[in-house]
Amino acid sequence: MAMSLCDDTLLCNFPKCRSKLSGFAWVTACSHVFCDQHGSGEFSRSPATCPACSSALSGKLDIVRTELSPSEEYKAMVLAGLRPDVVLDICARALAFWSYQVHQERMYQEYSLSRAEGQLKQMDKLLTQQNQSRELELSSMRGEITSLKKVMEEYKRKYSEVSERLMERNRQYQKLQGLYDSLRLRNMVVDVGERDTQPQTGHQDLNHAAASQQATPLRSPQLFSRRPDAQSRFFSCLEADGAKPFFQFRSPARDRGRPFVSKP
Repeated sequence: MAMSLCDDTLLCNFPKCRSKLSGFAWVTACSHVFCDQHGSGEFSRSPATCPACSSALSGKLDIVRTELSPSEEYKAMVLAGLRPDVVLDICARALAFWSYQVHQERMYQEYSLSRAEGQLKQMDKLLTQQNQSRELELSSMRGEITSLKKVMEEYKRKYSEVSERLMERNRQYQKLQGLYDSLRLRNMVVDVGERDTQPQTGHQDLNHAAASQQATPLRSPQLFSRRPDAQSRFFSCLEADGAKPFFQFRSPARDRGRPFVSKP
């Protein structure tokens, strides 16, 4: 904070302190002032040097510890009995000390401002470089995005082609599956029909065989020959002579009630 002539607050001239002074302060012949803490620490060593300008302070009155807010009695007696020219000289020197403090504070503030401006310029330069690098990175990323978009469009086109092929294959597969199901169903129907007809045919054959056995009369094995033409000739001869069948002949002795064999 810049200090003016109307400001009644001094700042410690110690480089690392810069605090407002109150109570007691240490004043040097080189027109510097320090807080009680740093003044006691720095000026306790011998030989004493100014922490602000490194001046040697070897005189008896080169370093004075003074009260910044003196009492009314001190104010009334400190310059009492002195000639006006001495009083004016003392006041001029006190005002010169104050002016030097103001000038020093202004120089310090200007130095701080120039230093801050330099840091700001460096930061602005660094920010400009970073922005340029970011712009280059952004342009490269935009180029990559454009190329990736092209690649993505190519993949989309290939994906659409593959999808259409897959749909066509699925349709062909559905057709083949329908044909396969119809053929399998037809084969199942044919197999079931064959199973149903086979037992009925065997049963009919068995019935036919039984009926033929019942219709055919029992024949003596001595009268029939194994050749079928002999049997037909035998029955045809009997029928041609007008005789009755062989099984219908009856003995005359049985018809008359006499025994079949005659007595001697």
